[in-house]
Amino acid sequence: MGLDMYLRAERDFWSFNGNEEVELGKDICQLLGVDGTITPLKNVEVEAGYWRKANHIHKWFVDNVQSGEDNCESYYVDREKLIQLRELCVKVLENNELAPKILPTTQGFFFGSKDYDQWYFNDLADTVKIVDRALALPKEWNLSYRSSW
Repeated sequence: MGLDMYLRAERDFWSFNGNEEVELGKDICQLLGVDGTITPLKNVEVEAGYWRKANHIHKWFVDNVQSGEDNCESYYVDREKLIQLRELCVKVLENNELAPKILPTTQGFFFGSKDYDQWYFNDLADTVKIVDRALALPKEWNLSYRSSW
């Protein structure tokens, strides 16, 4: 039990008519052992990032992506928002004293520690890596955030 957080990447495939996107869809169907002519691939969703009890990162998503609604629903994440999150993480990693002002912890149902300890800063470093991977995806991939507890 506890706060689990997911950054998802999803891409839609609309038809099988020979373009590059369609070829990628066919390749994925083959990997999955699915006949794309009978059951066409409509979309693919992958986990672009995962956090466990990183309540300060969760708070940022709730405040900046979810309009304050903390309800375990999935929310579209604009790439510009991810760039902002990355910049904040880097800023706090460079000056740890900024942590409570820039990326404060929050409490919640099994949300983990509210301390500004090594776990907190490890979560920031992990977030930078997650955001970098997500931003490296082509623009055709849509990103979303969801939490659960």
